[in-house]
Amino acid sequence: MIVPVRCFSCGKVVGEHYEEFRERVQRGEQPEKVLNDLGIERYCCRRMLFSHVDFIDEIMRHKGVKQ
Repeated sequence: MIVPVRCFSCGKVVGEHYEEFRERVQRGEQPEKVLNDLGIERYCCRRMLFSHVDFIDEIMRHKGVKQ
């Protein structure tokens, strides 16, 4: 899993919140409420978690990548 550690725009540490964000959203909570609870208030930081797509498992299956 490759989650950005810091927001690309402002530099705030956001990577530490990704696991909790993902788990809570998968359980059915609203992403907006979860981000508010985690203290992620800036739009630039919110997009870092909200728009992250976890492709590492897909990439690892391709030929030529050693597992």
